[in-house]
Amino acid sequence: MDEITQKVSDRYAKAASTGEQMCCPTSYDMANLQSFIPEEVLKISYGCGTPAGLKSVAQGETVLDIGSGGGIDCFEASRLVGPTGHVIGIDMTDTMLEIAQRNAPIVAANLGYPSSNIEFRKGMADAMPVEKGAIDLIISNCVINLAPDKRKVFQEMFRVAKPGGRFTISDIVADQPVPQYLIHDSEKWGDCLSGALTLTDYIAGLTEAGFLGLHLITSSPWQVIDGIHFFSVTLTGYKIPAATTVSTVRYATLRGPFSRVVDELGTTYFRGVPQPITQNVATLLSLAPLAEHFVLSPDQLCLDQADSRWTAVYPTKGPCLWQGHFALLAGPFVEATDDDHHLYRRGEPVEVCNRTLTVLETAAYAPHFAIINRATQRMSEETDSCAPDGSCC
Repeated sequence: MDEITQKVSDRYAKAASTGEQMCCPTSYDMANLQSFIPEEVLKISYGCGTPAGLKSVAQGETVLDIGSGGGIDCFEASRLVGPTGHVIGIDMTDTMLEIAQRNAPIVAANLGYPSSNIEFRKGMADAMPVEKGAIDLIISNCVINLAPDKRKVFQEMFRVAKPGGRFTISDIVADQPVPQYLIHDSEKWGDCLSGALTLTDYIAGLTEAGFLGLHLITSSPWQVIDGIHFFSVTLTGYKIPAATTVSTVRYATLRGPFSRVVDELGTTYFRGVPQPITQNVATLLSLAPLAEHFVLSPDQLCLDQADSRWTAVYPTKGPCLWQGHFALLAGPFVEATDDDHHLYRRGEPVEVCNRTLTVLETAAYAPHFAIINRATQRMSEETDSCAPDGSCC
């Protein structure tokens, strides 16, 4: 265990005994959790999600919690997977593991289970004590940014996930690279700040590990330090299994709302234009976060604005008001273009005016973007015509 990891572990152990609040606030439904989780666990629950990914859990599934701490997310997962399911929590801090293990039989009794369906193991996120291909759902709540080598963590996640398995993780990311003077600040590591990757690098690490269908569940601002914006994101992605049957799908037609997108396998689509696709691409486009954007068919199918399946959100005409907003595409596409010719590359901040912001806040666009505001003071209300015809740049 290197020096930073040891200091982080020591700080979390101290927080467990003193009640110090760590990382960013959560919004757990404490009234519900108090009905079966002891107060000792609830008071040391740290994280930046609520509880990440557990809304998608099915009875009988196996769930892994990376950085399980006092066990709150494991105990909620235990309730959701039922007595036939299984939950594994891994943590590097002995104090946390002791609290979780002590409370596991109490939670099982409160749930009416004959025995606990949870096991807590000591281990590191980049070397998990979990067998290959064992996990249906991986969750983690503001923990991975504490690991010095996050790419090893992502590779471990892919290793332990079942084919067809998934992850939903909450973490802190930054809008620009964190400088060395913060990286070497061990206190800010414990605050989930110094170890933060940019959103671009975080998503790239997950896709390089092999996950596909990455998409944003939610995001919220956290802190600004020396002009660096730290914000919380909850992301989901999938370990796609090898195809076992031959699909009849041969073409994909983009419905919108984007006018052009590039998927994670490198295929480019233009709205309304049928694109030949391979079986692997068809499997990718069938995932929930992508399926709503495409019409998949065995034959070429063109769409136009008269077709009810065509979707678009056009900006209003007129000048722009610049208020300091930046938009970060967070999937499920690596690249996308809107109807005002903005090019978004996944994770990269793009400055947008009030007209574009209004478009991105619509139901069609909002699920795909994290929005931050870099303005340090109230901006003037002066508008600007970005182009001769009054359209945005």
